[in-house]
Amino acid sequence: MPRLVLTGVLAALFFASTFVLNRAMSLGGGPWAWTASLRFGWMLLFLPLLILARRGPGRLAAIFALYLRHWPFWTLAGGIGFGVFYSLLSFSSARAPGWIVATTWQTTILATPLVLAAFGKRVPPKGLLFTGLIFGGILLVNLEAARSASLGEVLLGVLPVVVAAFAYPLGNQLVWEARRGRVGPLPHIEGEVMDDDFARVLLLSLGSLPFWALLLLALAPPPPAGGQVLATALVALLSGVVATTLFLGARGRAKRAEELAAVDSTQAMEVLFSLAGEVLFLGGALPGPLGFAGLGLVLLGLVAYTIVGPLWRKPPE
Repeated sequence: MPRLVLTGVLAALFFASTFVLNRAMSLGGGPWAWTASLRFGWMLLFLPLLILARRGPGRLAAIFALYLRHWPFWTLAGGIGFGVFYSLLSFSSARAPGWIVATTWQTTILATPLVLAAFGKRVPPKGLLFTGLIFGGILLVNLEAARSASLGEVLLGVLPVVVAAFAYPLGNQLVWEARRGRVGPLPHIEGEVMDDDFARVLLLSLGSLPFWALLLLALAPPPPAGGQVLATALVALLSGVVATTLFLGARGRAKRAEELAAVDSTQAMEVLFSLAGEVLFLGGALPGPLGFAGLGLVLLGLVAYTIVGPLWRKPPE
């Protein structure tokens, strides 16, 4: 168990690099559209190399064949789950400190049950206490932010993250439904490739390409500077490859429900790591009493949700 928890914490550290580096790029004047789209451009370089190293050229060929066979579906799921999600997260990073974006991002814990309910899944109500703690913490954090910024600035930094928190589980749920063939309009996509976590990430990344092309055409941002190109490569490597490998590896080695819950709960550390990174590397200010109280509630709710949750949650039916 200690090794699994340590691996999960290390994954959270690398995941948190997204919020800190995105904020650094925005402070340096880098257009947020390039911050978002370049990250997935790099992912389309790193992921095939990772899959080649893990599973060989046969698996990579099977992934691309599956994408071509169902490209409309992957365009939909990838456009929502990766395109809408990460573009809005990058937009907010240009308008709010990284630790506030990271804290507000935990809204996805509240969004996921609603997305499941929209697909007709039964969602146990016993988690409402924990989600209420998280929501209360997010409110306090953003009240803290409102003390040093206008309401409009706070809303521009927060509301896009809330929408992103719904888009990410929605994209993933579309893939889940397609694997089981239970929603009429969606194709039934099954097979060994769909059981590979990295293959699904690559398929969604490929599907997000039209979204990024349309976004760049619509906004026509100035060309990215070399520093922004390198920073997005670092985000893709640290968060998209290293953190994902560590986290999925820890989950894969978990043998019992309590071990799985412990690994999941370590991702609450993203909030603290984002705050520490902003203060240490970007000269950000520490939050005031409201901010610290909000952080405490979010962390308490996240840990309680992931540890107690397995005692009452059932897999979606």
